[in-house]
Amino acid sequence: GRFSVDFAVSPSQGQDMSGFVLDFAPYELVVLDYNGDSWPEETNKRFLEFVQNGGGVVVYHAADNAFSKWPEFNKICALGGWEGRDENSGPYVYWQDGKLVKDSSAGPGGSHGKQHEYVLNGRDKIHSIVKGLPLKWRHTQDELYDRMRGPGNIGDLLYTAYSDKETGGSGREEPLVFTVDYENARIFHTMLGHAGATVEDNTAMQCTGFQVLLLRGAEWAATGKVTQKVPKDFPTE
Repeated sequence: GRFSVDFAVSPSQGQDMSGFVLDFAPYELVVLDYNGDSWPEETNKRFLEFVQNGGGVVVYHAADNAFSKWPEFNKICALGGWEGRDENSGPYVYWQDGKLVKDSSAGPGGSHGKQHEYVLNGRDKIHSIVKGLPLKWRHTQDELYDRMRGPGNIGDLLYTAYSDKETGGSGREEPLVFTVDYENARIFHTMLGHAGATVEDNTAMQCTGFQVLLLRGAEWAATGKVTQKVPKDFPTE
């Protein structure tokens, strides 16, 4: 009962997008689960107005792959991958020696190794999204995005995870859950939660840790507060 949700589903890839014009104004929060064709220019304009006027946004998993040539969208995500992203999109951003590093070396943006369980490492104890959550907890089998790049305007870094070379990863500690510093908006970005074709393939979305973070991040982005209690079955390390 905490959220009342409406869905906007775009036409399929390659279909006529001209009628996909959305009114964001009545909402406190927009959850982006979109990686497809460009929106109509009117929808782009309305979305930017919503965000710049302080609307809440959740960037969920592959939504940060979208719209690689749209500069403002890339600032709303802070980091993104694929869709032709490279050094012109901004630096690689990763955690090293207790701080975020911005690395401008050349190379493609966005990759991941094979899906596996991995431990999330907390970098913030006091932000309301993560207050009361374990500093370390094991996430179920999922993609672990790495080598992401972009403007890098991370606000509060909440969780990182080590992308192990043995699983095909970068060998770096990658920022996976964070807020974004963009104008007056409250933006929560989580790279967790790969969706497979069947329920059996959706183990990442069944994880209590994923669900709780998504819900807490959504409430914070909508209202600036988190009123939800931490469930007893939240994962441990």
